[in-house]
Amino acid sequence: MSDYIKQLKKILVLKLKGYRIVDKSSSVFLLVKENKIVASVKDQGDFVIVSISGKDYKYDKWYTKPEHLANVLVNYFSSK
Repeated sequence: MSDYIKQLKKILVLKLKGYRIVDKSSSVFLLVKENKIVASVKDQGDFVIVSISGKDYKYDKWYTKPEHLANVLVNYFSSK
């Protein structure tokens, strides 16, 4: 598992209440709420791909640090 994914998961566990993190593989994890998958996060080398509602969002790991992506996800799911 990449350091980026480890750091992101650690932050999300602390900040994103009501959601579970389920590991799908060493480079992919799912965000689950009420037994429904709401997002998947995939590490693809220099990028992280976040899939929400059938749309993919690509983040460059060089510019988007784990704490910044975690804040984006927390803000998105807190508004739902």
